[in-house]
Amino acid sequence: MGTIVTAVVLAGVVGMIIRKMVRDKKSGKSLQCGCDCGHCGGCGHKE
Repeated sequence: MGTIVTAVVLAGVVGMIIRKMVRDKKSGKSLQCGCDCGHCGGCGHKE
């Protein structure tokens, strides 16, 4: 029973992380540089 509860909680946390990443991607944020392209120069976003 404990294993099932742990798996459900872990799946929920992973789901929330993926959801946040998708929302950030849709809003134009990048995981690599935070879309501060003036400073990193390597992410390929056009401003």
